[in-house]
Amino acid sequence: MRIDILTLFPEMFAPLKESIIKRAVENGNVEINIINIRDFANPPHYKCDDEPFGGGAGMVMMCEPIFKAIESVITEHSKIIYMSPRGKQFNQSLAREYSHLEHIIILCGHYEGIDQRIIDYFNIEELSIGDYVLTGGELPAMVVADSIIRLLPNVLSADSTVEESFSDNLLEYNQYTRPAVFRDMAVPEVLLSGNHKKIKEYRDAQSLEITKKNRPDLLKK
Repeated sequence: MRIDILTLFPEMFAPLKESIIKRAVENGNVEINIINIRDFANPPHYKCDDEPFGGGAGMVMMCEPIFKAIESVITEHSKIIYMSPRGKQFNQSLAREYSHLEHIIILCGHYEGIDQRIIDYFNIEELSIGDYVLTGGELPAMVVADSIIRLLPNVLSADSTVEESFSDNLLEYNQYTRPAVFRDMAVPEVLLSGNHKKIKEYRDAQSLEITKKNRPDLLKK
C-alpha cells in the first residue's frame, strides 16, 4: 500500500517514523509520503489561503496548490480522503475496508477548510474521527493512517487484529501480565487456570460487561 499525505505542516508527522509504523515502512508493507502543499503554491509568497467569498471568519485553503499537489500523486487506483469534522465517522469497519486499497491520498485541511471545488472535482470522501473540531487535519490523518497500516498483512500478528475492541461490536476484555499479584491486587484466577474454554467464556463475559458500561450503543448493532 502507498499512502500520500498532503499537508501544510509536514513536520507534524514525525510519529509515523516510530514504532510499528516505522517497522512496516522498513519491511516494505507500506510506503508513506508526506507532501508539502506549499511546494505547489506560486512564488514569491507561496500563498495557500485566502478570504472566503461571502464573508465570514478565518481563511480558506485555495484551489490551485491543492489541485497541483493531488495531480502530482493521483493514479487510477487512488482513493482520496479529506479530514473534516463534517465528514462521515471513521470506524474500525472503514479501517478494514481501506486496508485493502492500493493507494490512499489523505488531504489535511486547515483554517476554515478547503475550497469546495476541490472536493467536487476529485470526488473526495470527507472523513471525521469524532464529534469535535481540531486546529487541522494532521492529527486525524495520523489516526487514520495508523489504524489502516496496523491491519495490513504482516504488520501485526493475525491474532492481534482479531480479538480486539470493535470486533463483533464489542469492546476488548481486560488484559493482565506478570506478576500475578501486585500490591495485593491479584489477576483473576481463571486466567491462570490453563482452561482455555473457561478463559474464553470469562473474556466474552468481560467484553459484554465493558461494552454495556462504556458503549451500550454498540450492542444495538
